Amino acid sequence: MTSQFGMIGLGVMGANLALNVEEHGFSVAFWNREPERTQQFCDENRGKNFTATNTLEEFASALERPRRIMLMIKAGAPVDEVLGKLMPLLEPGDVVIDGGNSWFKETQERATRLLERGLHFVGSGVSGGEEGARFGPSLMPGGTREAWERIRDVFEAIAAKSDSGACVTYCGPDGAGHFVKMVHNGIEYGDMQLIAEAYDLLRRGLGLNAEQIADIFDEWNGGPLQSFLVEITAKIFRKRDPESDAALVDKVLDKAGQKGTGKWTAQVALDLGVPIPTIAAAIDARVLSSMKSERVLASSSLRAETGAAAAVTVQDIHDALYAAKICSYAQGFALMQAGSREWNWNLDLREIARIWKAGCIIRAKFLDSIMRAFERRADLPNLLLDEAFVIAQPAWRRAVTFAQNAGIATPAFSASLAYFDSYRTADLPQNLTQAQRDFFGAHTYQRNDRGEDAPFIHTNWSAGVPAG
Repeated sequence: MTSQFGMIGLGVMGANLALNVEEHGFSVAFWNREPERTQQFCDENRGKNFTATNTLEEFASALERPRRIMLMIKAGAPVDEVLGKLMPLLEPGDVVIDGGNSWFKETQERATRLLERGLHFVGSGVSGGEEGARFGPSLMPGGTREAWERIRDVFEAIAAKSDSGACVTYCGPDGAGHFVKMVHNGIEYGDMQLIAEAYDLLRRGLGLNAEQIADIFDEWNGGPLQSFLVEITAKIFRKRDPESDAALVDKVLDKAGQKGTGKWTAQVALDLGVPIPTIAAAIDARVLSSMKSERVLASSSLRAETGAAAAVTVQDIHDALYAAKICSYAQGFALMQAGSREWNWNLDLREIARIWKAGCIIRAKFLDSIMRAFERRADLPNLLLDEAFVIAQPAWRRAVTFAQNAGIATPAFSASLAYFDSYRTADLPQNLTQAQRDFFGAHTYQRNDRGEDAPFIHTNWSAGVPAG
């Protein structure tokens, strides 16, 4: 008997996905680099429709044709190492799926390389962490249409389910799936930073304790901010430290890590000329948090010269969080539009919002509104232009002003507000920037009284100008 699906890698994600696939009626063969892990997994799951293999040759032989193989291993060189050993064992028509957080341009290269040998390579985003992998992730596959049709039954079976269906869709060719997952993670960075800033305003700004903040987040999770991240945040505030009985969150060192997908999002945005200031601020905030010893030193010498802080309410902070969240998602979806144009992926943004409604880390009620927005206009250039997203500007401005006057850093709140104000402004001061560029570098400019298609011209800005 041959197995219907193959899994390489039995780490947390690979093991849980294998269990998910098997529970949905598909037999699974697996191989892991460490034989002891293979044995452990077998011992833990006796009676299931699994086939353990000790070599890649044995693994390839254990699968029905055309093979469907998923790699759940560390991104980068390990993927190429395994592919190098696996490809000689495969046959035309076989499908290899990379479910890790791989750089989408590497996925494009691998797809081309495998296709030359008649093999299909799918780069698939997998979101939801350990629980999602086990009980239903959000899946973002990219590759050939033929490859998608061959894995579709498995992916639709194991994906999370929302009231809008299975949280999986065909994203597009080659690296489209990993690109979408990269942007998902960038939005996730923004979401998490905005929630952290709201927490800081409640904690340091309003003097509330963890239990009080937990109640607030529970209440917020019943309204437009309803989301997985807001839900787990309330639970985090209720967890007690077994050593001191204080709130455990107050004992956590304020140094946030990152794995690289957020940084990639910012790099690609710069390459494509798409502003994502909220996401960039979130990345900078994590980097600054890692400078703990420097910050402790600076805290003893750099004092905030604060002014009289205007009053701010819990509702103001709620409204500011919602408004800034809109901006963060607007930036992420604008980046996906730009990437789709650049690489001819034809991304369906309505579908992407749909598959993020369950299973993934940024799953939220808010995504229903984004779905409706792209139903009303598939080519919507920015979510801020949709009628559904009503922003409470006065509350947002009060929250940011309060934070600045109190010396509380809110980089993502502030960056979002600056993004909003810049986007809604018809005349920005970059006319001066362009004049400066033309002055010192002859970079030319266009006259604003002759339209955006006006010819570029250069001026000798020094000629005839009296000395100051």
